[in-house]
Amino acid sequence: MPELTRRTALTTAAALTAGAVASRRASAEEHHHGSPEVFAEVYQGRRIQGRSTGGHHGGYRVTVDGVELHVMRNADGTWISVVSHYDPVPTPRAAARAAVDELQGARLLPLPAN
Repeated sequence: MPELTRRTALTTAAALTAGAVASRRASAEEHHHGSPEVFAEVYQGRRIQGRSTGGHHGGYRVTVDGVELHVMRNADGTWISVVSHYDPVPTPRAAARAAVDELQGARLLPLPAN
């Protein structure tokens, strides 16, 4: 059996701590059923809102100034949006805030329905 070194112990402790912090952040905005909380706030002068749309896929609707921001939950529980697709965040609220940051004051344009 390999001997436990200080480096291995510290690496393991750091990984466990980081995982616990990420898990706590991701679940902080979730109800006991696992769906993210409803939110409505003004962030950097923009009105962002989010709520569950129900259904068995656990849909969630986010808007920025009344325009829908398409969001998607990844398999690992993180969220992405059409605006910040390559920057996963822990909650839909964080996805809305990241989109506002990325828009830098520009209007969010609605995606056309096919």
